[in-house]
Amino acid sequence: MDNATRTKKITKVGTVVSDAMDKTVVVRVESVVMHKLYHRFVQRARKFAAHDEANDCKVGDKVQIMECRPISRSKRFRVVRVIERAS
Repeated sequence: MDNATRTKKITKVGTVVSDAMDKTVVVRVESVVMHKLYHRFVQRARKFAAHDEANDCKVGDKVQIMECRPISRSKRFRVVRVIERAS
């Protein structure tokens, strides 16, 4: 299979909220959606467990995660890069 027919992987940007596990971080991804009834913008947030092979992400870091094959029961994403370090 060449790169032209390969599916595009989903990437998301979020903030690390937990790094207590080994090689795993929990990333909170926020999005803004339109409310069906009230037609106002509402903030939604969802948490994803992501694989962090190097264990270099800390709480508060802004990271980019990418969809990948299932690594464990809860991990379907991996950390691609750290966009901004926590101060």
